[in-house]
Amino acid sequence: MDVADNIRRIRETMAEAARRFGRPASAVRLMAVTKTVDDDRILTAIGAGVEILGENYVQEAKRKIDKMGNPCEWHMIGRLQTNKVKYAVRLFDMIHSLDRLDLAQELDRRARAAGRVMKVLIEVNVAGEETKSGIPLASARDLVRAVAPLENLSIQGLMTMPPWFDDPEEARPFFRALRELRDRITAEAIDRVEMRELSMGMTGDYAVAIEEGATIVRIGRGVFGERTPNM
Repeated sequence: MDVADNIRRIRETMAEAARRFGRPASAVRLMAVTKTVDDDRILTAIGAGVEILGENYVQEAKRKIDKMGNPCEWHMIGRLQTNKVKYAVRLFDMIHSLDRLDLAQELDRRARAAGRVMKVLIEVNVAGEETKSGIPLASARDLVRAVAPLENLSIQGLMTMPPWFDDPEEARPFFRALRELRDRITAEAIDRVEMRELSMGMTGDYAVAIEEGATIVRIGRGVFGERTPNM
């Protein structure tokens, strides 16, 4: 299958998963993850109507955005170093990987200097895996409360990446835990905090993530095929 066929098939699966749980297909957006993907395939995905392109590295994103412009949203999904924040706030429409207060303060400072309000998601390490970034589940609400007053940041929701399983059903409890955290934060009605987005689900488990409330699914291999590491 080519990229456009992959996208069509993924959209059908997304819509079916949403309908099973009484959600409209429009409630979930597809992010095509473009790490190491060549420009021609990315342009094909844009032509096929992808809403969001997700990048892991600021430098790689800058090159692509300089070439392709902004035909859709560009989101930062990789770990963000504080020394790259000044570039990130000018490149991206949303940052999914906010997981610590010092990063939030730098994002706020740089966004203010750029004259914009930066949309962010709080990345939550639901499984507590040492090899992954993200704030621990038990500390996530405290981070939301601490970030909320920063005037040049706008918390839009939460992001997580569960452990990898052969059976996507085994990821369900982690997706459910993020949704339940979202519901608890929403119930607090924290000023300036919106919990409209749940960024969760990838190629192997996105249907389960949608069933548990995902609003953005991050799909790389399913859209573009296997990565080319030397790109």
